[in-house]
Amino acid sequence: MARETKTARIQRMHAEYRILCDEIPEAVCALHFSNPLELIVATVLSAQTTDKRVNSVTGELFAAYPDAEDYANANIEDIERIIRPLGFYHSKAKHLIGLGQALAERFDSEVPHTMEELVTLPGVGRKTANVVLGNAFGIPGFPVDTHVTRVTGRLRWRTDWNTKHPDPVKIEKEICACFPPEEWTNLSHRLILFGRATCHARKPDCGNCPLADTCPSFAV
Repeated sequence: MARETKTARIQRMHAEYRILCDEIPEAVCALHFSNPLELIVATVLSAQTTDKRVNSVTGELFAAYPDAEDYANANIEDIERIIRPLGFYHSKAKHLIGLGQALAERFDSEVPHTMEELVTLPGVGRKTANVVLGNAFGIPGFPVDTHVTRVTGRLRWRTDWNTKHPDPVKIEKEICACFPPEEWTNLSHRLILFGRATCHARKPDCGNCPLADTCPSFAV
């Protein structure tokens, strides 16, 4: 099989993404939130658990702690009780209290809207910052989670597709270079939803995959 050129790969990426747009017309964040603070809290809590499970506890959490100051002054045991079902509840509770303190002390209790400022907050890495930028502020962001990593690797949308431990920042930069910024947030959503519904980690549902005709990993 002839090696795919970069131009051909990018053309295939866009063609496959158009199919995903048809298959997943509504690309929305799976986490429940009504403001930037709720989203950043929910995203911090989503580490190593599912969005569905996070949504099961955030209703009570958001009602109890509506402002950054509430987290800053919270009793850690009270937060732990609410978020205990998520796992890693002790470290996550510490992150939420530290997050509230940092927002209150350095950002006038408001969630900042730049990557540089967001990643200085406790529990907030580049992925979380991209989620907040794209979904709370409408600023282009491309969160790279395990689904995005897996799907872009299987589709060979990136040059390091065969790497065992790919760098999420490198993935973000390479994929974003192939799509306009206004597509980045929804592109990430669709890749995540596609990964959850079809391109499963252990046993992808290739027989029902809308991208099977062009996927380089199909039947490999």
